[in-house]
Amino acid sequence: MKDNFSKNSSDYAQFRPKYPAELFGFLESLLEQKQAAWDCGTGNGQVAVELAKFFNRVEATDISQAQLEQAEKVSNLNYSLQSAEKTNFPDNSFDLISVAQAIHWFDFSQFYKEVKRSLKPGGVIAVIGYGLIKSNEQTNELINHFYREVLGDYWDPERRYLEDGYRSIGFPFEEINTPALEMEFVWDFGHLIGYLKTWSGVRHFQIKQGYDPVEAISGELRNAFGEHGVVKFPIFLRVGKNNKSLFKF
Repeated sequence: MKDNFSKNSSDYAQFRPKYPAELFGFLESLLEQKQAAWDCGTGNGQVAVELAKFFNRVEATDISQAQLEQAEKVSNLNYSLQSAEKTNFPDNSFDLISVAQAIHWFDFSQFYKEVKRSLKPGGVIAVIGYGLIKSNEQTNELINHFYREVLGDYWDPERRYLEDGYRSIGFPFEEINTPALEMEFVWDFGHLIGYLKTWSGVRHFQIKQGYDPVEAISGELRNAFGEHGVVKFPIFLRVGKNNKSLFKF
C-alpha cells in the first residue's frame, strides 16, 4: 500500500471533509450487534471516532504513524500501526469493518481475505468514498480543469477507482442497497485552498515541477469562489454482509 499522506498529516486532519451523521445512522441500523468494529486505513481516526459512539470497542489501523498521531483519543478506541492486508486480530472479531477513502490503495484480494477472516458471520463491511468537490459553476469549471488537465498525469493509477465510485472493484459480499448521501459545508477560501493542497496529485506535481500548482490558480479561484462558499461532496458506498458462499478471492 502506498503512503501518500504522512507528510502533511496535520493538514489532512484539518482540511479534509467529515462524514455526516446520516452515514453512521445508516450503518448502525444494519447491525445485529455492536460489540466491536475495525476501521481500516483510519488516517486521523475521523470515522473511528464516530463508530466509537455506538460500539463497545473500535480498532483503527493505518500504515502511517504520522496520521495516527493526529487522531483523537477515545477510551474505547485503540489505534495501531498495521497494514490492511495483514493484522493481528483474531478470527471472527468484528461486527463491522469500515474503510473510508482508502480501499483503492489496498491489495484487494489480500484485504478481502483479511476481512473474511476477521469479520463475524453475518457481519457488515462498509466501503466508503467521496467524489470531486462541487461548488458554484465557475468554481467547478476551474477545479475540474485543474483536476483533469493540470494534475491529470500526476494522479496515481488507483485514482480511477474513486472516479467510478468504487463500482469497478470486486466486492465478494452480499451487497446491501445504500441511500444517496452527500456532505455539504460552508467553507472560507482558506479552507478550500488547504483542502486542495492535501490532494496526492498536488504533492506529486510539486515534487516533479518544483512549485505549488494550487498557489498558481489561487487568484483566479478566489475570484470564482469568493471569501466564503458552499461546497458539496457526493458520497458513494458499497455495503455488504459476510456471506461465505459469495467469497471468491
